[in-house]
Amino acid sequence: MELRHLTYFKAVAEELNFRKAADRLFISQPGLSRQIKQLEEELGVILFERDKKHVVLTAPGTYLKGEVDAVLNHLETTKQQLLELAAGREGELRIGFLGSAANQVLPNLLRELNARYPAISTSLEELSNSLQVEMIQKDKLDLGFVRVATLPEGLERKVAHRDSFSVVVPQDHPLQESDFHSLSQFASEPFILFSSDYSNHYYEQIMGICREAGFQPKIKHKSVHALTIFRLVENGLGVAIVPSSLLVGYQVPVRGMRIPGIPQFTELSMIWKSANRNPVLGKALGLI
Repeated sequence: MELRHLTYFKAVAEELNFRKAADRLFISQPGLSRQIKQLEEELGVILFERDKKHVVLTAPGTYLKGEVDAVLNHLETTKQQLLELAAGREGELRIGFLGSAANQVLPNLLRELNARYPAISTSLEELSNSLQVEMIQKDKLDLGFVRVATLPEGLERKVAHRDSFSVVVPQDHPLQESDFHSLSQFASEPFILFSSDYSNHYYEQIMGICREAGFQPKIKHKSVHALTIFRLVENGLGVAIVPSSLLVGYQVPVRGMRIPGIPQFTELSMIWKSANRNPVLGKALGLI
């Protein structure tokens, strides 16, 4: 089995169409079919069930796809690390994060990392919780900053920041913080929330806080972006509930008021894959 066989298999497994996969690989369709046939004969299994109209992965093919993805991702990471070393750097740390991590936690980590290990470079991507978890599993990210209740097997976590919740209102909202005693004071107002795509666990936390205050929130708008939520609040389209630290760093004319008398808090966790072999990851983990 050669590397090209894995590359060809990956293309067909993703496209589930030999013609499209051949075009993507810049080879002929008959040539690609022969390569896949050779791979199946060498492995002694059928990888694809195919007829004139459909191509589907068999059970062995589905398993192989996961393994091939991991192998090829690791090879790409190795190549990138070699380039970093050749350029005189220690390596690259690939970080995913939620927007709320960008205000305090992530800048603090990057400052410390740059001070202690100036030869380490970083790449940053703002991503949803689910996408960070998926990319870490596939070795496309080294480190993530997420809000999740549970993690798949093979991933580890460390709490990076624990936060309270605040209500966000327009600047001219009549309720002042000195008169804010219970979230139930907002029961009749429309709410703007982070969608469950941002974090299902976080979304359920917010719904639970409202229920404990004695009402079901009237959700008018949802977004996965904090700035969008703040802009909607600014324009009088509703009030929002966000982690209190998220109020730092956005130049938007809104007011935040910490919700009093609730036991709930939200945690921003740093996550990584136990089997990650990037040598610079351990140095970053030692800083938090």
